[in-house]
Amino acid sequence: MQITEVRVRLVAGSEDRLKAFCSMTLDNEFVIRDIKVIRRAGGYFVAMPSRKMSDHCEACGGKNHLRAKYCNGCGKRLPVKHVQKDSKGKAKLHADIAHPINLACRQRIQRQVVRAYEQELERSRQPGYRPPELDEPDDEVPEVIR
Repeated sequence: MQITEVRVRLVAGSEDRLKAFCSMTLDNEFVIRDIKVIRRAGGYFVAMPSRKMSDHCEACGGKNHLRAKYCNGCGKRLPVKHVQKDSKGKAKLHADIAHPINLACRQRIQRQVVRAYEQELERSRQPGYRPPELDEPDDEVPEVIR
């Protein structure tokens, strides 16, 4: 697998921890969107796209965030749920949608995304800078896949 392109969209407000959103293309064929570049004490961290974990209301079956107190669907008070914790004891409220499965892959992604972020940051300082489009329409998808 080769990372063939990384597009970076800088986030306004340099005082925030979130510095950029990225899309990464693999082998010129597969795109992963909503990768985040986050500033931490030890440097930059690349966070893979994730979704909020949810649970269903026992009364109506409506979908609710794990820490919701009332159902989005029926308004009924939800029972207190014990949220799973990660290895550091932090509440696990999000689940990765896409992620590397080994350290070597994580390091390769981290290196290339941070390098692309730093290059985009430098370009942003040039006169006439225009940020790249991350959400370009995908190629035409056939109506029926056989």
